[in-house]
Order: sequence, then structure tokens, then C-alpha cells
Amino acid sequence: MDISIHKLQECDEQELFIFEKENRLFFEQMVPSRGEDYYSFETFKERHRELLTEQRERKSIFYLIRDNLGNIVGRINLVDIDATNHCAEIGYRVGEEYGGKGIGARALKLLIESESNIKKIKAKTTTNNIASQRVLEKNGFKPVCISDEVFEMNGQNLKFIHYIFEY
Repeated sequence: MDISIHKLQECDEQELFIFEKENRLFFEQMVPSRGEDYYSFETFKERHRELLTEQRERKSIFYLIRDNLGNIVGRINLVDIDATNHCAEIGYRVGEEYGGKGIGARALKLLIESESNIKKIKAKTTTNNIASQRVLEKNGFKPVCISDEVFEMNGQNLKFIHYIFEY
């Protein structure tokens, strides 16, 4: 499957809301819930506008991952952009029906290639999220530490693995 990444736009609001709702249970198996309010369309619209403002201010860049038919198959984001030090944090998620197809790894590669002004990218994933660890490592991210803090999610005690990528 061919994919491309596209910066988040105002017109993506409805389609993205549907994508998030359809994949909610799947995403919440690996990342903490965004809360019940997030899945109210009025709240989602407000949050969408906030993301677009962050993007305009270059504090973050939000991308949609799309297949060759233009359907949203995932998201990938650079957040907490520090323009002075050319660094940011990355986050991504791929919809349930698209998992295991290398989409996350390809999207991350596209993002790294398109954001050449960012020289250092930080990432973290949970100790049980092997797929995410593979996506990061396949793209040259190196694990730097495992957090000391333990948290419970879905009945499991987990920690975060922190990664870094430097050009």
C-alpha cells in the first residue's frame, strides 16, 4: 500500500473524528485514553482548532497518513518543537485495519525526510508496544532509557522507553 503524509487542515475535521472514533478501542489498548469528552464532536472540533493554531504557530506539526485512495490510515505528529535547538517529539498512531503493514515505519521515514530543519527527535513508547519500538528502531531511533515510573494501563504495569533520533 502506498502512503503519503499531509499536514492537518480545517477540512479534515469530520473525517478525522470518524477515524478516531472507529479506532478508539484499538488505540486505547496501547496508549492512555483521551477521555470520553474527546469523542463528543463539539469537543473534538474545539481540539481540532487548537491543533491548527499550534501548527500555525510552529509549536507542532500534525500530519495525516493517507493511503493511495486518500483515506486516513493514521496520524503522525511533531510536537513541542524547539526551533532554537532544532528538536521535537514525535507521536504516531495507525488504524487497526492498517497495522502490521509497515505504514508507521514508512510514515516516520517520510516525516524525517520532509522536516529537515529538525535535527533531533525524541520519542517514547510503552514497554509492551513492540510494534512501536520496531517502527522507531527501523528509522534509526536509539533507546536511551527506560523510565523509573511505573503506571497501570489496561491491567498491566508499564514503563516508558525513551528514544532519540539525531541527524
